[in-house]
Amino acid sequence: MIAPCTIVDDDQWPAEIEHMREGFAGKLNVYRLMANHPALLAAWAPLRQHVVIDNALGAERSEVVILRAAFRLGSAYEWAHHVTRARRLGFSDTRIDSLRGQVDAMAPSDRLVAEAVDALFDDRRIPPILEHRLAEALGRSAVFDLIATVGFYSCLGYLLNTYDPPLDQEIAAELAERPL
Repeated sequence: MIAPCTIVDDDQWPAEIEHMREGFAGKLNVYRLMANHPALLAAWAPLRQHVVIDNALGAERSEVVILRAAFRLGSAYEWAHHVTRARRLGFSDTRIDSLRGQVDAMAPSDRLVAEAVDALFDDRRIPPILEHRLAEALGRSAVFDLIATVGFYSCLGYLLNTYDPPLDQEIAAELAERPL
């Protein structure tokens, strides 16, 4: 019988990605989970750099996309991580909570982005009228990055929902101290 897939501890870290252990990959359980497939984690790193850090959405819009995607995926791990990130960006708990509700109840600044995330989940595309509104408001590169972010976090959500790694200790502690 094959053992359950769990996060990779430092003493079991694969030699071929040793250089990644001290960076982002060794810091979060989701990437310690991905270390079970070293080639995937190594290939993941450049896309992660763009989607998470160098995207055209900016940090605030990116968090709206990620939180809405985490909600739509039912990924408690991803939701928890990004609640804490959104708070660090200055999001109120009311604003964060709205991202798991009806689009028409959201702040206007979040509504357009959340509509696009929902379209990708529901229709597997952004319809032309919505794409035009997004491109006009955010720029076409940001539309591409929104789509890529939903795809990136969907993949993470599928991994997380399949293998259910534990929530990282500092995130769990922060949310226990200050629940949403």
